[in-house]
Amino acid sequence: MTTKRTRGERAGLTREIVLDAALGLIDREGRAALTMRRLGAELGVEAMTLYHHVPNKDALLDGLVERVFAEALPLPAAGDSDSDDGEATDWRAFLRAYAGSLRTALLRHPGVLPLVTGRPAVTPATLDAVERGLRTLTSAGFALGPAVDTLNALSLFVVGHTAAEADAHHAHPARTAPSVAAPGTTAWLAELDCERYPLVVEAAGTGAGTDDAERFGFAVDAMLTGFGAAAGLA
Repeated sequence: MTTKRTRGERAGLTREIVLDAALGLIDREGRAALTMRRLGAELGVEAMTLYHHVPNKDALLDGLVERVFAEALPLPAAGDSDSDDGEATDWRAFLRAYAGSLRTALLRHPGVLPLVTGRPAVTPATLDAVERGLRTLTSAGFALGPAVDTLNALSLFVVGHTAAEADAHHAHPARTAPSVAAPGTTAWLAELDCERYPLVVEAAGTGAGTDDAERFGFAVDAMLTGFGAAAGLA
């Protein structure tokens, strides 16, 4: 006996296809462009067909958060050495890789940043990723409370740092002339009074501390050192 397929299945859609199409739409045109009607048109179906895969708009937005975190903290494949527990995973390397992957994913999908900051982890896939992170930390010696605090603190730092990066990259301040440096930029800082701000001007002129990726890596390493010390781990 064959199972009757839903309208969404007959259209060749899956939840993953719907979420990826929504991500692509936000990447190209911004979050304001994301409506069920527009997403349906993007996929060549009626908006009602989408509800076979996402029951409502909130579920769609939760799914977008899930897709971003899945890029940053994927579950290991069956048979991987750390698929059953965290003992085989170095917690510092795990968190360092997680932070870098989350930053990369958010910079790739900056339109999802407001969703990540405002929506809790509620989908099973997102919670699976959180569970894996907590299992890695507790297996390494963290008590559960500090493990939760560590994962939350690192995630909030990555989201905040990436949001600042995305804002800087997309800002287009008004300029009186093409040759005038935008306030706050490295070029603008380099033109300040060097007697009043000698170190600021030197940093701007030499590039010291101006690289986003280097600053991010420095801060993550400092946080991991602090997390380890607080947990009493070498």
